[in-house]
Amino acid sequence: MRYHSTKQDKIFSPLSEAVIKGLPDDNGLFVPESIATLPRTLFDPKHGIGLEEWGMAVMKPYFTPDIPESVLQTIIEDTLNFSIPLIEVERNVYSLELFHGPTLAFKDVGARFMARVLNYLSSRSKERTIVLVATSGDTGSAVAHGFFDMDNIEVVILYPSGKVSPLQEQQMTTLGKNIHALEVAGNFDDCQRMVKEAFLDQALNKKLQLTSANSINIARFLPQSVYYFHALAQLGFPENAVISVPSGNYGNLTAGLTGYLMGMPVEKFVASSNVNDIVPHYLATGEFSIKPSISTISNAMDVGNPSNFSRIDHFFKHDLEKMRRIMAGFSFDDDSTRAAIKEVYQSFDYMLDPHGAVAYLGLKKYMDKHPGKTGIFLETAHPAKFKDTVEEVLNTKLEIPEQLSVGMNKPKQTTLIGSNFSELKDFLLR
Repeated sequence: MRYHSTKQDKIFSPLSEAVIKGLPDDNGLFVPESIATLPRTLFDPKHGIGLEEWGMAVMKPYFTPDIPESVLQTIIEDTLNFSIPLIEVERNVYSLELFHGPTLAFKDVGARFMARVLNYLSSRSKERTIVLVATSGDTGSAVAHGFFDMDNIEVVILYPSGKVSPLQEQQMTTLGKNIHALEVAGNFDDCQRMVKEAFLDQALNKKLQLTSANSINIARFLPQSVYYFHALAQLGFPENAVISVPSGNYGNLTAGLTGYLMGMPVEKFVASSNVNDIVPHYLATGEFSIKPSISTISNAMDVGNPSNFSRIDHFFKHDLEKMRRIMAGFSFDDDSTRAAIKEVYQSFDYMLDPHGAVAYLGLKKYMDKHPGKTGIFLETAHPAKFKDTVEEVLNTKLEIPEQLSVGMNKPKQTTLIGSNFSELKDFLLR
């Protein structure tokens, strides 16, 4: 499979270049030359294949033969070595629990897969690879743990000072070794802008081999398609499925839409956002208006310029009506998010994190207008990662899982920088 930029489809790059380079020179995003179509037989409820088999079926068209099939099989087995259960919360409403991996967040799937793919591709080069990643929360910890102690790879994580939860910060700033955390005096959009500027700086890229571990990297977002197939398979592929995705930078939703274009039967995707409502506003009005991000309790979605929307726009050939046929969008404020956490816990004894709560709200709003659907919402992080918020809302103490408690007493290792690209560049060239 070859890859090209969302901004043009005449110049192609091999997998190795798309993964290691991360971004095309024209500041677009890499997309596959074509979207693979899966055999209809895979969607037969009697087929009964498991998570790893879905991983191989979905990823094989995009990563072989550049990566030998046997190597890809090992990468998938190493990546998907934890459960991704579908839990019925209320009648016809299911939570896809994506927080059973090492860092208790959905990004473990993409980060672990990309780490292993990049390790394989870079092992054939003597040049040190620097992985740059901007994070508004869970991406940083997932990438840090996914790449920790890998030979010939260094990770530089940019995160907005004071705008991630304490547990998220501890997970990505206490590892040391090849993991470097930069605490940026700014917001997530500043972090994301600085990372993009680094890739576009030709002089810097002549000196360093840079790549990105954000969902702008095709090896990060594509594997996230797998758990959508796995979720629907657990329900026997119903014809009326609606999937609500908590959305910030839209990599997760892009992965779901990729699955849909591969043949996965879904009636509707719901783009559920907090007050940073760029895409829901676009779906409603046709106006795509970038604006400064606003801080919320669902901080991983605090994005004012969602990068992955350019992939969605490309996949649907810039046709708003085509998008509307498969996508709906809703946004919710913090008060509504808190109310949902409380209501679901009291009514169904199920605990949501703030991002899952936003997804639940979006799903319920859609299903209220379109009854009789089978609804799935993505629960993207363990509630304990947002301990202070959830405890305050529910007036109860949360037990901290072992994966989170391990780093709580380790010293934070960070470098504080401003939001100017020059400071990031100085750090990289140190």
